[in-house]
Amino acid sequence: MSTDSSVDDIENADPGLARERTELAWTRTAISFAAVGGAALRSHPAVGVPLLALSPLIWELGRLPRKPGTGHARTRHLQLIAVVVTGVALVALVITLVTGW
Repeated sequence: MSTDSSVDDIENADPGLARERTELAWTRTAISFAAVGGAALRSHPAVGVPLLALSPLIWELGRLPRKPGTGHARTRHLQLIAVVVTGVALVALVITLVTGW
């Protein structure tokens, strides 16, 4: 039975870097929204403008302060993320239905 060394590396990664990896993931997501918004802006401005407007919001959402050991604050943070993700999905659905894209 062979094991993949990259999987072992991820599992043994320093847990102290988890916060940095999470922040990088949020940054990548915001950049992706901006890139898709920029591409959509050329042919469908009604779709591109909201995507471009959401990218800074997504980036800021990922930068919200997190304090370890504060369970109630963590729950509120996760609720905020869930509400924003749901809102983005609903905005995308409405834009898709209205523009027929």
